[in-house]
Amino acid sequence: MTLAEDNGPERGGDDLLAAEYVLGVLAADERQIVSRRIDAETGFARLVEAWELYLSPMAAAYPEIAPPATVKPAIDRRLFASTATTQPRAGLWSSLPFWRGLAAAAVAALAIYIAVPYVNPPVEQPRLVASLAADGSDVKYLVVYDAAHRDVGLSHVSGERAAGKDFELWMIEGKNPPVSIGVIPDGQTAHMTISPAMQQKLAQGAVLAVSLEPAGGSPTGQPTGPVVAVGDLKSI
Repeated sequence: MTLAEDNGPERGGDDLLAAEYVLGVLAADERQIVSRRIDAETGFARLVEAWELYLSPMAAAYPEIAPPATVKPAIDRRLFASTATTQPRAGLWSSLPFWRGLAAAAVAALAIYIAVPYVNPPVEQPRLVASLAADGSDVKYLVVYDAAHRDVGLSHVSGERAAGKDFELWMIEGKNPPVSIGVIPDGQTAHMTISPAMQQKLAQGAVLAVSLEPAGGSPTGQPTGPVVAVGDLKSI
C-alpha cells in the first residue's frame, strides 16, 4: 500500500502528503501519484503551494555554493553502479523514515503556530476618536488615536490659522497643566507620534485641545493664545 493510500482518508493526511512531496522524500511512484493529484485536484494543489511557501525560508537560510568536483562522480557511482556492487549503508540524511518523520513534525509545528494566537490572543490596543471644536471658532479637527503605533492622526475639517501663527495640540489630564503634543503640521491631514509616557495618559481618555500660537509653537511650554478647538477622546 502506498503512502497516498495510507493517508488519503485520514484527517490531515493530505497535509502530510503535500509536505512530503515538497520536501522530496516520496518514492518515485508516490511522486507520480501526487503529481497527478496536483493536476486534477485544485484543493490538493493549493496544499502543495502552501507547503512550498511555508518551507521556502528553509532554503533561504542556506547560501548557494558550488559543490566539490568529487560530488558528481560519487553520485554517478551510486546511481549507475552495477547491481552486483555492494552499496554503502544509507545514512540518516538519506533515510526515508527520517524525512517522513520530519514532515510530520513540521505539520504539528505549523498547527501549534496557527493555534497559539487563538489560545493566547494578543492584547488589543485601543483606538480612540475625538471631534475638536469650540463655540465662537470655525476651527474643527477630527482626531484618531492609534495606540498600537502611538500615532495621533488629525484631519483638518475647517478653519484657517492666521498669518504668522500655528495651531498647537495639547493634552489636558484632569486639573493638571496642559502638555504639548506638538505643533500641528499644515495640511488637510497630519500625523504626530507621542511618547510612551503620554501614551498611557491618552489611553485613559484625556481631553485634547488646539490653541493658536506664534509660529513654531508656544514659547512658554503652556498655551499662550486662544483655545480654538477642544474635545474628549472616546473609544471607537
